[in-house]
Amino acid sequence: MNILHIDSSPRLGSHSRQLSAAIIEKLLEVAPGASIIRRDLGAEPLPQTEPLYAVALASPATLAAPPMGSLDLSEALIREVEAADVIVIGTPMHNLTIPSVLKAWIDQILRVGRTMKSTPSGKVGMLRDRPVYIGVASGGFFTGERANQPDFLTPYLSLALSSIGLKTQQFLPLQGTAFLDRSQAPLARDKALAALDLTAAEHFREFHDRPAMLTSGSRPYRDVLSLRQASPGVS
Repeated sequence: MNILHIDSSPRLGSHSRQLSAAIIEKLLEVAPGASIIRRDLGAEPLPQTEPLYAVALASPATLAAPPMGSLDLSEALIREVEAADVIVIGTPMHNLTIPSVLKAWIDQILRVGRTMKSTPSGKVGMLRDRPVYIGVASGGFFTGERANQPDFLTPYLSLALSSIGLKTQQFLPLQGTAFLDRSQAPLARDKALAALDLTAAEHFREFHDRPAMLTSGSRPYRDVLSLRQASPGVS
């Protein structure tokens, strides 16, 4: 099984990083031989939409004959998604929605004619479905009986992923992180993780014959998993 692991918090010890690392640990219990592609958007942000990329996406004609090199980054990121059997995303909630670094990734992988097509009834995904687990850390509360703020993150990210064919999604919220002290953080994280449903991921059990490895990123994967013992930090 191939896992694409994406983090988007700028803080190394953040709650969302620890939550996504904990999801990876659970997946490795199911698939100990999984290969892992690491995309750390917080540590290595993608560029915002550049002029040539915008030119390429401007019309069907420019998409058919894009400027040289304009789609290279988009293609590389899409191929990472295509190579994955499971995707894990760790994200904080920044000002009611996703961080700009995660939006930059979405802007590269949502591409008409490549990952989705427009129809009279709306956008239709062109990629095969696969499980996507999204660990969301928020300083306040956006769902449940204590919710006191709107949630633009979940509906946006769900629609964006669905529009390219990634419809099997599970959001795992870790809320109220601004009010957690160091001793409370592990319990809160474990409570969020208790809802994790690995049924869809277990479908890929027959592909578990490759050793776990890091194929991109800036540090050994064991360091990513050790974040659960790091300082809780912020979302």
